[in-house]
Amino acid sequence: MTAAANSVPGNPAAHRKSLIKLLDQASRRRHLWEVFGDFVEMGALAMSNSVNLTQFAEREARYLALIQRYEPDEQKLFPKMLGELVLAIEYGPDDVLGRVFGELDLGNAARGQFFTPYEVCVAMARLQVGDGADLRQRIQQRGFIRLNEPAAGAGALVIAMAEAMQHQHINYQQHLHVIAQDVDSRAVHMAYLQLSLLHIPAVVILGNTLALEEREHWYTPAHILGLWGPKLRRGYALGSAMDERQDEPAPPPEPEPAPPYIPQPLPATGAQMALF
Repeated sequence: MTAAANSVPGNPAAHRKSLIKLLDQASRRRHLWEVFGDFVEMGALAMSNSVNLTQFAEREARYLALIQRYEPDEQKLFPKMLGELVLAIEYGPDDVLGRVFGELDLGNAARGQFFTPYEVCVAMARLQVGDGADLRQRIQQRGFIRLNEPAAGAGALVIAMAEAMQHQHINYQQHLHVIAQDVDSRAVHMAYLQLSLLHIPAVVILGNTLALEEREHWYTPAHILGLWGPKLRRGYALGSAMDERQDEPAPPPEPEPAPPYIPQPLPATGAQMALF
């Protein structure tokens, strides 16, 4: 997916409206909050299983358990929901699911959970990126920058950072890696789904940041396909300045210094020395 790199002009609001309509249709027998949660979780499960085989069986079983809650005609709505989400994101980086969450007033049902408006996130990210000079210098040295988001929500701040980098003509799909964490499973699924569709290399973690608790790890396709595991362990990207320094021949070893001169004592003769 290269939606962010090739965004098109237009208004994604129509696709958000279609997504909301499909969610309403699927919620005739269930609460809208439950349907929304099932949608983002099934989308995340399907996305993960397309690239991550280490957790395939467990996540496939979870997907089947979720989809079987719905009647056959309702099941057909979920692929359409994902299609509308993809079409909305094709217009460029945006917190589509966060907007839908707010438009459906689901925050009140989530124990007072509300997401930062995307426009505020964009302003914060552009202040951080500036003209991009500092980021370019860091990227030249290491090949990438790292972003840690300890309370990710739906991923709005991460998406805004990617948009700010794109605004300065920096390819975030190659030069940005994200660790995003949240204590709420629905937020994790929302963030993972959106970061995956925007092809942002990321690990989205379900857990409590303050308690240093990690229960689940979700690796985006960009993380796996971009071989970010070895890259992060190495600490730099191939072709970066740090990599070139690794290829420089080691300087020749310096010669060992000569041992210090230690004067030896004269041998004792036991008699007086004769002068003549």
